[in-house]
Amino acid sequence: MAVAAIKVKEYTFTWEGVDRKGARIRGQSEGPSESFIKVQLRKQGINPIRVRRKSTLFGKRKKAIKGQDIAVFSRQLATMMAAGVPLVQALEIAGRGHANPAMGEMILAIKANIEGGAALAESLAKYPRHFDDLFVNLVDAGEKSGALETLLDKIATYKEKTESLKKKVKKALTYPTAVIVVAFIVTGILLYFVIPQFKALFVGFGADLPAFTKMVIRLSEFVQSDWWMIVGALVIGFFAFREAHVRSAAFRRLIDRLLLKIPVVGQILYKSAVARYARTLSTMFAAGVPLVEAMEPVAKASGNIVFQEAIMTMRDQIAGGTQLQLAMQQTGLFPPMAVQMVAIGEESGALDHMCAKVAEFYEQEVDVMVDNLTALLEPMIMVILGVLVGGLVVAMYLPIFKLGQAI
Repeated sequence: MAVAAIKVKEYTFTWEGVDRKGARIRGQSEGPSESFIKVQLRKQGINPIRVRRKSTLFGKRKKAIKGQDIAVFSRQLATMMAAGVPLVQALEIAGRGHANPAMGEMILAIKANIEGGAALAESLAKYPRHFDDLFVNLVDAGEKSGALETLLDKIATYKEKTESLKKKVKKALTYPTAVIVVAFIVTGILLYFVIPQFKALFVGFGADLPAFTKMVIRLSEFVQSDWWMIVGALVIGFFAFREAHVRSAAFRRLIDRLLLKIPVVGQILYKSAVARYARTLSTMFAAGVPLVEAMEPVAKASGNIVFQEAIMTMRDQIAGGTQLQLAMQQTGLFPPMAVQMVAIGEESGALDHMCAKVAEFYEQEVDVMVDNLTALLEPMIMVILGVLVGGLVVAMYLPIFKLGQAI
């Protein structure tokens, strides 16, 4: 698999231009430079007249557009169009009334493009960071088939389900990470500020200290004298990890495989990947996208490179005539229940319905496992804090106990 491209810093540009029909249109795009934006506009058949980078130096920094904003926008648009509100008016209402100014601006820019003659899918494609290929392809299919309202409702449901699943997974990962970080911060504070006070007290004892106490004092001395090395190592390690994760597919594959093997958390990540696979496949198939064409967006939506590579292998097998359920079974990655339900869906001609059922089942499984993880972590938190903080306290009181016994 090809190594991921290096990430380039992007900026927001406002532009004004003339389309193929001679209509004057304006909009907003993101890219690394003004020349890059001009090239992209020309590829879309727009002759740029003016391109300017938006300045945020003296202005208030806007809130970033999140996945939840896109999910809310999808539902708003689907609801208004189902109620008979024209597309341009629906975008105007959604843009003017959005709580996130950055999201509101983007919606109004999309509206301006549509007023200039562009299709909705074409306008959304100008914001690939917020509207992925799956989103754009489904909207395009809806526009071409005359069933945009139906497809928008499916997109909205899909985005709501996937965002809900992301929140659950994030909750499962954030809680233990936060506990470990806090435990190490508390330990660092004790080593830097509290242990030296005990060390000064022990100097007057005139007796040999226990080995455990000596070890803790040496660790405290190291933290006091070389704390910058510890902080530097952590910062360098963080950035090195991030760069390796971005640049190296092999490193991402290793990390994703290790994550799937972590007790409890690995099962949450595994089942969430299966749920995303089934949910995305159900949505694409229900929209009438051919199975082979659907597999690439499905792979990207899985959220794990192990699943992504397996799904792309499945795509090649399906293109060669293999049934979906057999391709899933040959990867050895999908649970038997998911494979069997897909087999039933293929035989009955209701693949989208059965995939939706698979997604619902594993989404519920993730929900239950996240709640169980929270309950399981409570005693683990006590153990971690007891070992780290309690160990330091015991090390400092051992000489006092020893002195009391001598007296």
